[in-house]
Parts: sequence; structure tokens; C-alpha cells
Amino acid sequence: MSLAILHSRAQVGVESPEVVVEAHLANGLPSLALVGLPETAVKESKDRVRSAIVTAGFEFPARRITLNLAPADLPKDGGRFDLAIALGILAASGQLPEGCLDKLECLGELALSGALRPIQGVLPAALAARDAGRALLVPRANAEEASLASGLVVFAADHLLEVAAHLSGQQPLAPYQAAGLLRRSLPHPDLADVQGQLAAKRGLLVAAAGAHNLLLAGPPGTGKTLLASRLPGLLPPLNGREALEVAAIHSVASQAPLDHWPQRPFRQPHHSASGPALVGGGSRPRPGEITLAHLGVLFLDELPEFDRKVLEVLREPLESGHIVIARARDKVRFPAQFQLVAAMNPCPCGYLGDPGGRCRCTPDQIQRYRAKLSGPLLDRIDLHLTVARETTTLDPSTGNNQTTAEAAALVARARERQNARQGCANAMLDLAGLREHCLLTSEDQQWLERACERLGLSLRAAHRLLKVARTLADLEEADAIARHHLAEALQYRPGSQV
Repeated sequence: MSLAILHSRAQVGVESPEVVVEAHLANGLPSLALVGLPETAVKESKDRVRSAIVTAGFEFPARRITLNLAPADLPKDGGRFDLAIALGILAASGQLPEGCLDKLECLGELALSGALRPIQGVLPAALAARDAGRALLVPRANAEEASLASGLVVFAADHLLEVAAHLSGQQPLAPYQAAGLLRRSLPHPDLADVQGQLAAKRGLLVAAAGAHNLLLAGPPGTGKTLLASRLPGLLPPLNGREALEVAAIHSVASQAPLDHWPQRPFRQPHHSASGPALVGGGSRPRPGEITLAHLGVLFLDELPEFDRKVLEVLREPLESGHIVIARARDKVRFPAQFQLVAAMNPCPCGYLGDPGGRCRCTPDQIQRYRAKLSGPLLDRIDLHLTVARETTTLDPSTGNNQTTAEAAALVARARERQNARQGCANAMLDLAGLREHCLLTSEDQQWLERACERLGLSLRAAHRLLKVARTLADLEEADAIARHHLAEALQYRPGSQV
């Protein structure tokens, strides 16, 4: 047979579209043409494949070889198609039996010796192959990751010769059995380690129960970072679908694969991070910190020290839960449903309002410092908490010693009520959900309207206030929002005096 057709997968954002690899041998002067919009790394695969085939002891056909990667309008990059191209040439030249590649998808980069090297973005390809009803053949270093797609038959090999022996039936490969090596959940830091800060702990509990965004403001050393690091331990564990979403993102980003998976991600970028580093980008769009924090927590310490233009790009994903990166050639959509936790000082020196009178910042300096944060961005943060300096003590037994396990149990019960009632966390409620699940009595409605008018709250802020009140009611296992829920929710808005 002079024509062989097999299947592989490209990588576009966090998706893995199918690529059909066609290899055709014809009479004529020996040549090899690769078509189908290949990038530089794919064009270089011609030389890698030739050397790998010869080194492995196969015959490289001295004929006119045409390789087509379809669809032609889909850009292809990386060395992920090397194995499929090599197998296509071997099958088209009759060195592999006919029909052996029909129910199989292949991914892998070839070394000049014929050894298989791992690639990034295997998990999205594995999920797509499973949905297509085909088995997947990958380098052994990628097999554990591919096996996370339950129901998929995964074959793992170290060399082109192993793959050829499997396809020819001489030495079939056994389906790979997952060893659970990627499941390395670590214990979360305990909330009981935070001394004092009862109001901040209460706000942290509310943020976890409703998936609300949170801003912690206070002098240095009051425990803002310590509190933020406790939030992931309060959140409910990821379900199976969510865990695969998180794993697929980290697979595409080629992070240390699935570190601490299947725990919720906790990302803490430095304030010197650029816009593309935070939201994603580049000539070949890659996920940024907000996507790596998908279904987890994004912690921005020293919030005003971030460039204002960098912070402004957070406004859209905070509302929509995704980010679209547009380039002249294409658009890539990345998920970005994260919970924002930010920390900041009240002034440049950090000691505004300190009882000891340590602050020497002028009103103009304080104004410029706070002006780095725009009103629309602050409007999207549900809870604004002041973390005051506590009395210095070395006794950890003082104050509220609620543990992470105890707080997480309260959060879990509140989230169960929300999922049973509306199918999502309160922070994700749309306008229709607000009308249905955040009903108020006429007296409470008028009271809230007067309070919002007095505080100058926008309609968006009023809606977010209702969501926080709904979460407070869920923590008390109350069916209806009461006046004291609204009053507490108002206390979490900046400048409120209730």
C-alpha cells in the first residue's frame, strides 16, 4: 500500500483538535514534502524521522514521499507528530501491516536513535482520544498522565522498535496500568495557627463558603499572607470533572505535572509579573497565572505594587470566568474561574492608623498609593477586610482556635446547600439566580436600597452584597436572607458604617 492514514492530536490552548496524518509514496526522484501548515519544529521532524527510521533498522523509502497534516488551516507545532509521521511512512512502504493504525492515535517526539521523548499537553489529547473511541500510544514518560483519562486504553513505549513490534503483532504492548504516581496531595496549613484576627477569620470563612473574592488590608506582619494561605484548605475538594480540567491546564502549561493534584491550585505571582504572565499570551498563546489558578485561588500580595494596566486585565475574567487571547492568526480561549484573594497595606509605609503613630505618609502620598487600584476592580471584590495589629503574644492558645477541618466542614455544608438549590456557588449566581434565590421582604429591600444609596454603591456592588448575604444565610442554614445577614454583608464593603 502506497498510502497510509493515521490519527494524532494538535494543541490549541487547552484543547486538542484531531490531526489526520496522511503518508503517500509515489514514483519519482527521492524527496520528502511536508504540507499542512507546519511550524518550524514540525518541518524539522523530517530529519529526525529519517534518522530514527534508519537507526532503528528499517528501510527509509527512496521514493517521492508526501506527508499531509490535515486540516490544512490548523497550525501545527512541536515534535508531537514525529511518531505518527514515522509510522505513516513505515505503513505506506509496507513495513507495517495494513490496518494496524485504524483504531489508534499516536503522540511522541523521536530522538535520532529512535527513542521516544515526552511531549507536553498529553492529557487534553488523551481526553479527546477517549471521546473519539480510539486507543492512545504515547512515550512511557507521558503514560501516567494519559491514564488519568478513565476509560482510555493507553499504550506506552520507549522506542520506535517497541511500537513497530506491537503494531506487527510480534510483541504486543500491554495496556498501561496507572500507578497513581501523580496523586500527591499534601496536608493544608491549619487555620488554628493564626492567632487572633477573629473578624478576618470570619471573612475568610464567608469567602470560602460562597467562593467570594477577598481583599485583606492592614499593616505589615498582621497575618494577611498567613490567612490567604489557609483558604485552599477550607474549599471543598475538586470533583472528577474539575480535577481533570485542572490537570489538563497544567499539562498544557508544562508545569511540574499536576503537582499536588488533585488539590485546588494556589497561585501567588510576584508583583513584578507582566500582563501576559498574569493572563496569558505570547506569539503562541500560553496560559497565564489566572488560568493556572482555575478552580483554585489566585493570591496577589502587595496589590498596589502591581502595574495598574496589569490589574485592569483582571476585570473581564473576574466577571466571565474565562479569558480570550486574540492574535492576528487566531483566537485562543482559556478558562479562568478563579477566586481572587488580594492583600495590601493601607499606605506606602504600611502603618496608617497604627496606634503608635508610626505613619509619616502625607495625604497626597496615601491618595496616590490607593489610586493605583481602580474603582471597577475594587467593585468586583466582594469582601473588604481590615486586618488590624493584634496584641503581641507568643501563646498560640489565645483567641479563636477553630481548625481548618472544623471550618471546612461548615464550608462544605454551605456549599451543599448552594449546589442543591442552584447548582453553583453563590458568587456565580447570575441575575436570574439573584431574583430567584436572594429574595427579601419589602422592608429589608427598602432598608438595603437606602444603605446602598448612602454608601454610593453601584448596582454591581449591590448584587455582590446580596450574594454575600445569601452565603451568610447558608452558613446559618437559614432558608431566607434576614436583616442581620444584610447588615454583616454591608460591613464587608469599603467605607461602610453599619
